[in-house]
Amino acid sequence: MTSEELDIDFKDAVKRINNLPGPFPADFLLRLYAYYKKATNDYNRPNSNKAIINAFKTNALFQVKNITQDEAKRIYIDLVNNYSLYRK
Repeated sequence: MTSEELDIDFKDAVKRINNLPGPFPADFLLRLYAYYKKATNDYNRPNSNKAIINAFKTNALFQVKNITQDEAKRIYIDLVNNYSLYRK
Protein backbone atom coordinates (compact mmCIF):
# COMPACT_ATOMS: atom_id res chain seq x y z
CA MET A 1 0.00 0.00 0.00
CA THR A 2 1.39 3.37 -0.96
CA SER A 3 1.56 6.28 1.43
CA GLU A 4 -1.18 8.04 -0.54
CA GLU A 5 -3.46 4.98 -0.35
CA LEU A 6 -2.80 4.73 3.38
CA ASP A 7 -3.75 8.39 3.83
CA ILE A 8 -6.98 7.87 1.89
CA ASP A 9 -7.87 4.78 3.95
CA PHE A 10 -7.02 6.60 7.18
CA LYS A 11 -9.21 9.60 6.31
CA ASP A 12 -12.02 7.22 5.35
CA ALA A 13 -11.71 5.40 8.70
CA VAL A 14 -11.83 8.71 10.58
CA LYS A 15 -14.93 9.71 8.64
CA ARG A 16 -16.64 6.34 9.24
CA ILE A 17 -16.02 6.32 12.99
CA ASN A 18 -17.17 9.92 13.32
CA ASN A 19 -20.44 9.01 11.61
CA LEU A 20 -21.20 6.05 13.86
CA PRO A 21 -23.60 6.68 16.72
CA GLY A 22 -22.08 6.34 20.18
CA PRO A 23 -21.51 5.72 22.92
CA PHE A 24 -18.20 3.96 22.48
CA PRO A 25 -16.30 2.01 25.14
CA ALA A 26 -13.80 4.24 26.95
CA ASP A 27 -10.83 1.97 26.23
CA PHE A 28 -11.67 1.99 22.52
CA LEU A 29 -11.89 5.79 22.50
CA LEU A 30 -8.51 6.08 24.22
CA ARG A 31 -6.88 3.81 21.66
CA LEU A 32 -8.45 5.75 18.80
CA TYR A 33 -7.30 9.00 20.40
CA ALA A 34 -3.71 7.86 20.79
CA TYR A 35 -3.37 6.39 17.31
CA TYR A 36 -5.08 9.40 15.72
CA LYS A 37 -2.76 11.83 17.50
CA LYS A 38 0.29 9.78 16.49
CA ALA A 39 -0.96 9.37 12.90
CA THR A 40 -1.49 13.09 12.51
CA ASN A 41 1.67 14.14 14.38
CA ASP A 42 -0.44 16.15 16.80
CA TYR A 43 1.63 16.49 19.93
CA ASN A 44 -0.54 19.02 21.74
CA ARG A 45 -1.16 18.13 25.36
CA PRO A 46 -4.57 16.76 26.33
CA ASN A 47 -6.80 19.63 27.41
CA SER A 48 -9.76 18.19 29.25
CA ASN A 49 -11.18 20.04 32.22
CA LYS A 50 -10.76 16.85 34.25
CA ALA A 51 -7.30 15.85 35.39
CA ILE A 52 -8.15 12.14 35.35
CA ILE A 53 -9.10 12.29 31.67
CA ASN A 54 -5.87 14.10 30.86
CA ALA A 55 -3.97 11.40 32.74
CA PHE A 56 -5.63 8.59 30.77
CA LYS A 57 -5.00 10.38 27.46
CA THR A 58 -1.38 11.05 28.36
CA ASN A 59 -0.92 7.40 29.26
CA ALA A 60 -2.49 6.33 25.96
CA LEU A 61 -0.11 8.63 24.07
CA PHE A 62 2.84 7.26 26.02
CA GLN A 63 1.92 3.73 24.95
CA VAL A 64 2.18 4.58 21.24
CA LYS A 65 5.32 6.70 21.39
CA ASN A 66 7.54 4.11 19.69
CA ILE A 67 5.48 3.45 16.57
CA THR A 68 5.69 5.28 13.28
CA GLN A 69 3.07 7.57 11.83
CA ASP A 70 2.21 4.98 9.16
CA GLU A 71 1.91 2.21 11.76
CA ALA A 72 -0.48 4.40 13.75
CA LYS A 73 -2.61 4.93 10.65
CA ARG A 74 -2.72 1.20 9.92
CA ILE A 75 -3.67 0.33 13.48
CA TYR A 76 -6.32 3.07 13.56
CA ILE A 77 -7.83 1.71 10.34
CA ASP A 78 -7.82 -1.83 11.76
CA LEU A 79 -9.49 -0.66 14.98
CA VAL A 80 -12.26 1.07 13.05
CA ASN A 81 -12.73 -1.87 10.67
CA ASN A 82 -12.89 -4.40 13.51
CA TYR A 83 -15.21 -2.22 15.57
CA SER A 84 -17.54 -1.73 12.62
CA LEU A 85 -17.47 -5.45 11.88
CA TYR A 86 -18.22 -6.69 15.39
CA ARG A 87 -20.42 -3.88 16.69
CA LYS A 88 -23.89 -5.00 17.65
